[in-house]
Amino acid sequence: MFNYKGKVVVVTGASSGLGAQMSQGFAEQGASLALLARRVERLESLAKELNEKYGVEVLPVKCDVTDDDSIAAAVKAIKEKFGHVEVLVNCAGGERGTGTPALDYKPEDWEFTLKLDLTSIFKLSKAFGNVMKDAINAGAQKFGRIINIASIYGLVGNTAIPTIAYHTSKGAVVNFTRGLAAELAHSGLPITVNAICPGYFYTELTQETLDSDFFQAFAHNSVPMQRYGNPGELNSAAVFLGAEESSYVTGQILAVDGGYTCI
Repeated sequence: MFNYKGKVVVVTGASSGLGAQMSQGFAEQGASLALLARRVERLESLAKELNEKYGVEVLPVKCDVTDDDSIAAAVKAIKEKFGHVEVLVNCAGGERGTGTPALDYKPEDWEFTLKLDLTSIFKLSKAFGNVMKDAINAGAQKFGRIINIASIYGLVGNTAIPTIAYHTSKGAVVNFTRGLAAELAHSGLPITVNAICPGYFYTELTQETLDSDFFQAFAHNSVPMQRYGNPGELNSAAVFLGAEESSYVTGQILAVDGGYTCI
């Protein structure tokens, strides 16, 4: 079960953090990979590492997920290289204005965050969803999987730090996942759509916040496991949702958060 040999997995935001970690998780299962991010030199380094360690084929692709031409060029390169895509992991994301109270939040920071965290997921899901559809209809692949990386902050509010645009975008990703899942399932296409809501994991964006004394204390009191997520602890959820065997799982929102959202 969960053998990805011969399958192609596209991961956005793969140059660091959770995207890089999940890429390794899929490589361990034998998947061929297309890694997307703006920092292509980091992608090339990760591609070399995964190829040498797991013997899998890895294509690094420079891509700005907020730019239509960049997305189109990435899709073209991946189609030319592999001809099919079984799994899309929408992991690219970020935010501006963290810590700014909602009543003082700048419109430009709002627009930036929603464009990066929400609109890009729609555009990439549409682009690669059509790649999947065409390949399925042509007999080049049997199924498709779209996995959206949302957040626990897409499920609940928080009292630790103001992040209104992030809450909004990630909450929208959660229901975008449900809406697209229902639509594709009803169409008869064997393409599932699910979301993962990570809890507190170290990334370049979260390092400083998570290391602060205030947040260490907050997490200790609010996360039942009383710790942050470790590198790789998101991988099994992604591998499960992307697997051919998970064909009856769609429209689901899986929190990987040490129990944060269960209390």
